[in-house]
Amino acid sequence: MRHIPVMVDEVVEYLLHGRSRVILDGTVGFGGHAEAILRASDQVRLVGVDRDPVAIAGAAERLRGYADRVTLVQGVYSELDRALLGIGAVDGILLDLGISSPQIDDARRGFAHAASGPLDMRMGSEGETAAAMLTRLGADELSRMLRDLGGVRQPRRVARAIAAAVARGEMVTTADLRNAVTGTLGRGTATAELSRVFQAVRIAVNGELNHLRAFLDRALASLRPGGRLVILSYHSLEDRMVKEFMRDAASACVCPPSVPVCVCGKVPALRILTRRALRATDAEIQKNPRARSAVLRAAEKLERGQAS
Repeated sequence: MRHIPVMVDEVVEYLLHGRSRVILDGTVGFGGHAEAILRASDQVRLVGVDRDPVAIAGAAERLRGYADRVTLVQGVYSELDRALLGIGAVDGILLDLGISSPQIDDARRGFAHAASGPLDMRMGSEGETAAAMLTRLGADELSRMLRDLGGVRQPRRVARAIAAAVARGEMVTTADLRNAVTGTLGRGTATAELSRVFQAVRIAVNGELNHLRAFLDRALASLRPGGRLVILSYHSLEDRMVKEFMRDAASACVCPPSVPVCVCGKVPALRILTRRALRATDAEIQKNPRARSAVLRAAEKLERGQAS
């Protein structure tokens, strides 16, 4: 299945501006947003990063008509210095933190509970698989992971079921994980609950929140003044991190009310462009149901001392 990018028009609108010349797509995936960006402006050069070698190959194929303006790098978006080596600061950064349709639909990747395949879930080819992680973690750690990363409603019951399946040697495939969940919650377990379990495991396997945190710590230094930062998130924890980062970077004085004159010297670094987070329209969700949980936030880097 060809990946359908989410909120393409909104991404292009908020990411590009009159001085856009170099854009970093930190999660280029199969090139859907990148293609729209390159089509929108023939002045833009794009650096696309993805940890998935299959996605990089797919992006190269999709963007072959723009090859003279595209550089693709296999790596993790949190490693900004490596991705921008020799380039320096950029005029815009896009992150789409969602998982792509080709990744979900390929049973060999192990992301989906609907089909049986190896319990892998790695975005790239390195690191611990989901099967190895679930085998390593104890029931208490599993319970916390399911609760915090997936919002699973009965995390302790599900964690104990997973641990029991591991002890029996039955945690090798996606079907094993699905059976452990449905075996304890009942065969009528809602698809949403299975999705929450698989989401929690995927986020943990790939260290997704850690990579986002590391990226946010470096993002401002990689943007030129006037540059735009656009982030699409699909999980409440991701969105909260992005929202708090932008709000903090856009705030001025943080002195307590008891201090009559500012002594902190803090000045805004960002101007928030989306005062309220944007969501996909009903029409888009009807065409692409995976857009339902998408949340878009955008901000612009200020010149030092510029009012927000």
